[in-house]
Amino acid sequence: MKYLSTRGATPPLSFQDAVLTGLAPDGGLLLPDRIPNVSAQLDSWRSLSFVELAKQVLTLFADDIEPAVIARLVDEAYASFDIDETVAFTELGNVQVLELFHGPTLAFKDVALQLLGKLFEHILGARDQRLNIVGATSGDTGSAAIAGVRGQGNVDIFIMFPTGRVSPLQELQMTSIPDANVHCLSVNGSFDDCQNLMKTLFADLAFKDRYHLGAVNSVNWARVLAQVVYYAYASLHFAKPVSFSVPTGNFGNIFAGYLAKRMGFPIARLLLATNENDILARFFNTGEYSRGPVRYTVTPAMDIQVASNFERFLYYHLDQDSERLNAFMADFASTGKARVEQLPSAEDFGATAINEAQTLEAIRAAHAEFGYVADPHTAVGLAAAKQLQAQIGNDEQLVCIATAHPAKFPEAVAQALDGQSVTHPRLEALRGLPPRVEQIEPDLEVLKAYVREHGSS
Repeated sequence: MKYLSTRGATPPLSFQDAVLTGLAPDGGLLLPDRIPNVSAQLDSWRSLSFVELAKQVLTLFADDIEPAVIARLVDEAYASFDIDETVAFTELGNVQVLELFHGPTLAFKDVALQLLGKLFEHILGARDQRLNIVGATSGDTGSAAIAGVRGQGNVDIFIMFPTGRVSPLQELQMTSIPDANVHCLSVNGSFDDCQNLMKTLFADLAFKDRYHLGAVNSVNWARVLAQVVYYAYASLHFAKPVSFSVPTGNFGNIFAGYLAKRMGFPIARLLLATNENDILARFFNTGEYSRGPVRYTVTPAMDIQVASNFERFLYYHLDQDSERLNAFMADFASTGKARVEQLPSAEDFGATAINEAQTLEAIRAAHAEFGYVADPHTAVGLAAAKQLQAQIGNDEQLVCIATAHPAKFPEAVAQALDGQSVTHPRLEALRGLPPRVEQIEPDLEVLKAYVREHGSS
């Protein structure tokens, strides 16, 4: 299987090259040249554990790595999780919550980034190469990426986050890591500023090649591929088709569900749930993709106005026509908005935006009715599930994606639950640890200078 850029100007790449490349040289995002249809395998896969199903799915897309090696990497990646089955279900009335936060940093990003770290280690080791990973985070990606590669001898990782815009515990999960290959950069700006810095840096092909830049953000195809697995696993867990309510800001999480549906897994609808930064919800309801000012909320991982993975979906929506996609992205870059003629299918997607008051009420409601404490991002998904429930048929199972342990957001939980605290020993152990962080302005030359000084070449 080869990997193609959405922009259409990058020669096809192998899976291993796609993993190391991250963002395509032409500025596009990489996608497989075909999507396997697994309909014939579904019955035999229903009894598989999460880990065994992951091996089956990854083997379809990574045909340049021996299946036995993939199996080993998967086993190693998910051995770091707190529960044997990697993910867990909790029933809240007619909604099943799929908990993806039982990994080392207590966030759904661990599902992908523990695996991506193992892939980097294997590929770089086999090729005797080094990599400077540059990433931007609005919260959980940074700590999960660091956890995946910390201490690796052939990787340096540079993670940017917006100053004061991630939770204190999320920041500590990044800045308290003592490993010399970890570099945390606090950027005086928004997450979109961080993401734009990363993409602009990758667009400088001479610098990218000279300093062997790689990506861990969901622009990296392997990130999305690993996330496909939990949609596949959940869809096979129930006797009827599943509709997923997905809190999303960067579109990577829900795009993985879209791919799983295209592969033939029994998925009915994907309910897209944004916070007040509603660029994606507006697109799916009106066809217009228009940037607005970033609103800062109790769901900081979703405080995003430019969704980096949206381009992958748009490529499929525009019939894999790179010329039309390039025109759309050029319009958006020059005017801050662009439009499609035909709305995405309502049979595939529902979409809504949940405000801060609704988010806090969803936390209160889940606790009052079921004794369940949800983090604010998961609460966005719960609120959207309730709001869009009329779109779900009686023959479908509704599943809400739970993205983080509530202890990562104690301020929001306390605000919703009259001061109630929720803790986790792994997080409590971080308090008081000395931070290792560099403050920078959102300036490309400043970032380049830092990578030159501290990266490997």
